[in-house]
Amino acid sequence: MQFRVSSLAERPEARERVTKMADSWPQFTVQDHVGSAHYGRIPVELPEYVLFAEDARGEVVAHAYSVPFCLAAEGRGELPDRGWDEVLVWAFTDLRGGVAPDTVSAISIVVAPHAQGLGLSGLMLSAMRDNARAHGFREVVAPVRPNAKHLEPRTPIEEYAHRVREDGLPYDPWLRVHARAGATIERVAPASMTVAASLEEWRRWTGLPFDTEGETEVPGALVPVHCAPRRGYAVYVEPNVWMRHPL
Repeated sequence: MQFRVSSLAERPEARERVTKMADSWPQFTVQDHVGSAHYGRIPVELPEYVLFAEDARGEVVAHAYSVPFCLAAEGRGELPDRGWDEVLVWAFTDLRGGVAPDTVSAISIVVAPHAQGLGLSGLMLSAMRDNARAHGFREVVAPVRPNAKHLEPRTPIEEYAHRVREDGLPYDPWLRVHARAGATIERVAPASMTVAASLEEWRRWTGLPFDTEGETEVPGALVPVHCAPRRGYAVYVEPNVWMRHPL
């Protein structure tokens, strides 16, 4: 099947179709306040870093968001422990301050539910790399969310991230796609995204009782959620895996 890949800078009229494309994220994963404050700005303020794929009928079936930022800025230099959240803050801080970027970070690659299994994630990752290269960058970094880690929420992320198959490639399917594209694991981002909310909100998002003190396993969560019934809240701190893509 053939797909047409464009950027929103080239096709601004497609913005609504891109931003309203269906996805399969668990509801709690889109409640991170840093993401809520910045993610929606990317198509508006950085349209040249939003790519999308259309099928033969012109339906948007996948999109890829990335952001440019300055890794060499004072106080930085290393990929941050607060991965996804921190790089979003850095990117928009740099944009507001007129700081010249030196690196592009992947933010998301999303495939519409009905189009999964068609190789679109790899296609969009390749397109993101090509787009960064076309803008003069020499590296893409990615705070990767290992897409099978939710099946092992109690396995330490360091152990899981570095697990490999007999062929030497990562065990996790999404880490493996990045590795096949030429990326290597840099480090774990232990607190890449944080969702802190009331127990009522967690119950609404997950359908779970959230009435037991301690760790609660939630479908789709990479690690257990810390539940504090006596205090009325629960907190999810998601780890990601930083990968570097030389271009």
